[in-house]
Amino acid sequence: MDDKTSVLVCLGAAIAANCVACFRYYHGEAQRIGLDPSEIDAAVTLGAKVKTGANIAVMNAVAQTVRRVERPDVECGATAGAAPCCCTRQD
Repeated sequence: MDDKTSVLVCLGAAIAANCVACFRYYHGEAQRIGLDPSEIDAAVTLGAKVKTGANIAVMNAVAQTVRRVERPDVECGATAGAAPCCCTRQD
């Protein structure tokens, strides 16, 4: 992978990971190798989209978990419809 692509990937990943120190480091690298500000902005925008998608997935999992926990009528290890209880591994 060339330096330009590597730095752009790292910038997007820094945003997705909420790593300010990483972003600052790779932003400096981007400037050092002469990346255009529009390329940096594009990488940041893509990283933010990934972060938003991950946050939506986490919040959906939280909502599903909360709904399962609120079902005290289900014995541990049993299933009620498609929602297994806390003892059943979810992958």
